[in-house]
Amino acid sequence: MPCPYLIGKELKMLRTPLCDLLGIQVPIIQAGMGWDKEGMTTPPALVAAVSNAGGLGCIGGSSIRPEVIRERIRAVRQLTDKPFGVDITLPKMEDVKVPDPDEVHKEIEEKFPQHAKFTDELIPKLGLTPQPPDRKSWVKTPAATREQLKVILEENVPILIIGLGDTAEVVPLAHERGIKVMALAGAVKHALSHARKGADVIIAQGYEAGGHTGTIGNFPLIPQIVDAVKPKPVVAAGGISDGRGVAAALALGAVGVWCGTTFLVSKECGINPVYKKQILSGSSEDFVRTAYTSGHYARHYRSPVIKAWMDSGLDAMPTPYQGNAMDEIRRAAEAADRVDLLHVPGGQVAGMLTEEKSARPAKEIVERMVSEAAEILNNIRSRYVGA
Repeated sequence: MPCPYLIGKELKMLRTPLCDLLGIQVPIIQAGMGWDKEGMTTPPALVAAVSNAGGLGCIGGSSIRPEVIRERIRAVRQLTDKPFGVDITLPKMEDVKVPDPDEVHKEIEEKFPQHAKFTDELIPKLGLTPQPPDRKSWVKTPAATREQLKVILEENVPILIIGLGDTAEVVPLAHERGIKVMALAGAVKHALSHARKGADVIIAQGYEAGGHTGTIGNFPLIPQIVDAVKPKPVVAAGGISDGRGVAAALALGAVGVWCGTTFLVSKECGINPVYKKQILSGSSEDFVRTAYTSGHYARHYRSPVIKAWMDSGLDAMPTPYQGNAMDEIRRAAEAADRVDLLHVPGGQVAGMLTEEKSARPAKEIVERMVSEAAEILNNIRSRYVGA
């Protein structure tokens, strides 16, 4: 059986079928983390740096206004002529009466009075003062999500990534424009659904991952999805920050990796240094999976705000109500310069990311992952595989 990837010991080459499919040089993808509403998690400089290094950089567009997504796409194109992607989510959500933060707060008071009371009491309890909606405050509704998708299609980005939700309507629209579609899956049933609907690549994301993630660990998840959707290519996500993770992913049958947390502490990532510190000083146990950030389960740092919600005994509200409540707390914390009360999404791999790995250029991260993986695979071949 031929080797599914090429390894060059001297040139530190690592090439898989994913590279040919996406037009990239190495099978390293920077996750399209769409956490903050200004897009500083994946600024154009980071996206372009990864693509220019031979990998695939991705804009995290989920939380960004449609017009800002357009700006970011065009900014990336000023920095690279290489392929890149845009990641959005298509979550199941309740539609609000009026897509305005203050109006949504009134709906929360009507529909979820205990949650409204908890939020109103938590802000002063943390020593904060309520703040009005700011430039980052907007409500992601079904209509807004459609506008995000419309912008991405109009801009004809090379690759569209669906981080959450149904791909049925999206795939044909993208394929009409020659756009390839990648879709995240946390279980075999989700992978099969995406594959049947025509997604070009399945991203198998394990429990270890940051952001929205499922309940199955990577070691059982990746091979199951590889077997279920073959010959469709599978990319591994969750818990990968160095060449060891890349080599392990390839051994499990994946043809590439999707990495987020390790790029959050890169030189180009624009998040607040406080959030980078949470990753660099936090342990794997400090990153917990709850639904309190958006209404859908995601892994993030156990900050004082998250801990308060966890201790409240309240279930998370559905999307977009839970996110609106968290945005109220975010505004109050930022106004008081207390972002340490807030949280960064991140995976359990944070326990591997220490201060000496901070502020590395994205190019170095990509190159180090490739060279380490190539060395590991070559060593395994020479030490354990007979000539």
